[in-house]
Amino acid sequence: MLSLMKSGGTAFLLALFITPMWIRFLRARSLGQLIHEDVPSTHHAKAGTPTMGGVIIVLATVIGYLVGHVSASIAFTRSGILAVLTIIASGLLGFADDYLAIRNTRNLGLNKRGKFAGQLVIAVVFAVMAIYWVKTSTNLSFTRVSLPGWNLTVVGWIMLAVLVVISTSNAVNLTDGLDGLAAGSATFCFGVLSIIGYWQFRHFSIYHLHAALDLALVAVALVGGSLGFLWWNAPPAKIMMGDTGSLAIGTGLGVLCLLMNLDLLLVVLGGLFVAETASVILQVLSFRLFGRRIFRMAPFHHHFELRGWPETTVIIRFWILAGLLAVLGLGIFYGDFLKIAKVV
Repeated sequence: MLSLMKSGGTAFLLALFITPMWIRFLRARSLGQLIHEDVPSTHHAKAGTPTMGGVIIVLATVIGYLVGHVSASIAFTRSGILAVLTIIASGLLGFADDYLAIRNTRNLGLNKRGKFAGQLVIAVVFAVMAIYWVKTSTNLSFTRVSLPGWNLTVVGWIMLAVLVVISTSNAVNLTDGLDGLAAGSATFCFGVLSIIGYWQFRHFSIYHLHAALDLALVAVALVGGSLGFLWWNAPPAKIMMGDTGSLAIGTGLGVLCLLMNLDLLLVVLGGLFVAETASVILQVLSFRLFGRRIFRMAPFHHHFELRGWPETTVIIRFWILAGLLAVLGLGIFYGDFLKIAKVV
């Protein structure tokens, strides 16, 4: 427990105190956010706000994770190392996208094919290493590896893992449209994952997950890094995370759930991100099939802005929804634990 506190606390303090220096560095080089034309007009005032704040989230997470092992009996595990490396890789992809967007003076960095190719490579490498290096189970899981326990085979699990990693990174990227929305919502998810990881560690006889505590350290480090960044990203934001942060956070959410045998529970824990992505898919399908839009603008957080909700109102209400869904996921996990504990 002390290691978890040390990991999260280090990441939080690091992000909290380093972010202002990063903001000054970015301002001095005019590395500010470019606003896309397809957003509510109120967002144009944010043009020039320093971006690539995700660099701090990733840095704080990595250092927090490492510090959590100092003077502790927690061993580095292949699962924990793989999770951290995958987060770093996605952060670097996002950084390239952000930097190219600023250099080209338009809110478009890597083209769609280039960005997807990068995500695909990262997801495939993660999935293959998860199977052959980490020895992750190929069973489809909900709250544990034996529920429902269907064996997907190596090929099937790799396909699932690639889909999850790409989907979660894009889902958080889509949600990152309002000050603090993505960082705050993700914090609830990572907080619950850190609790679940610790619970899996304490009840190894049920979950048989050797890396549970190490993965909990990754999750709590992400909590600290996200909260420290959120201090400066809260509206009105002094810095934005950019794709550097959203891709890294989304990837972290996906890989942690996969490595912790929470494949299907991810849909509940990250329910807000699922809803944001679904709103975009429904908008596109409706327009192409029927020539009509369901929302005034997608993702649907912009829809509520256009209906007259102040940005802070949308953010806080969406945070509430994200928190409730994350807690619901924790409740489902604990409910299953009580059921299986009686049998064991």
